[in-house]
Amino acid sequence: MPDSKILLVEDEKALVKVLRYNLEKDGYRVATAADGVEGLSAFSKEKPDLIVLDIMLPKLDGFEFCRRVRQSSRTPILMLTARKEEVDRVLGLELGADDYVTKPFSVREVLARIKAILRRGAQSGAGSLIRAGELEVDLERYDTRVKGKSVALSPKEFEFLKCLLQADGRALTRDDILEKVWGHDRALDIDTNTVDQHIARLRGKLGPESDRVITVKNVGYRIRMH
Repeated sequence: MPDSKILLVEDEKALVKVLRYNLEKDGYRVATAADGVEGLSAFSKEKPDLIVLDIMLPKLDGFEFCRRVRQSSRTPILMLTARKEEVDRVLGLELGADDYVTKPFSVREVLARIKAILRRGAQSGAGSLIRAGELEVDLERYDTRVKGKSVALSPKEFEFLKCLLQADGRALTRDDILEKVWGHDRALDIDTNTVDQHIARLRGKLGPESDRVITVKNVGYRIRMH
C-alpha cells in the first residue's frame, strides 16, 4: 500500500539505488541497510511494514536474519535470491519469508510482489476470533491457544491453520492450501509435500487438539470444527 514503509536489506549498491528510486516513485517510504547486522538494527528502529531481504548478505545472511526477525515479529518478508535451487527457496519460506524473487528480476516484478503481500495483509487485518473445541485462534493478533495456553506457531504454520479454519470444516486439497498460503503465482513452484510437512509440525504443536486436523484420503485436509 502507498505510504507503507519498506526496509531494503541489500548490499548491492546499484540494486539498492534502482529499487529505492522505484519504491519511492510508487509512494513508499524506504529505509536501507547494507548487511544483516545493520538490517536488524534498522528493523528495530524503523518498524517497517515490509522487508525486502537479500539472502547473500555480509556479516549475517538472509536466512539467519529472517529467523531472528520471526522470533518476535510477523512483519512480511520478501526474499531476493540468486540461488535457484528449490531447497534454498523452501528454506526461506520455512523460516517465515512470505515470498521470494530469483535474480535476475525486473523491478516491476518486485513491486508487484510487494503490493500483493501488503494487500493480503490488509485483507486479513480485519481479523476475528475462531474457536474449534479447545482451540482458539485470534486472526488479528496472530494468537493461537489450546485450552487457554498460548501455542507458538511459525508464520506459515499459522497460515495453514488459518486457511483450514476459514474453510469451516470443508476439505481442502493440497493445491488449494498452497494457493491460499503462498498465492496463486507461487503455488506452482512449491512441492505439495511441503503441505504434509507443515501439517505434521502443526499437529505436533496443537497437542490434545491435534486430531482436529483430519487427513482426507486422496484429497487433502480439513479441520473438525465441532
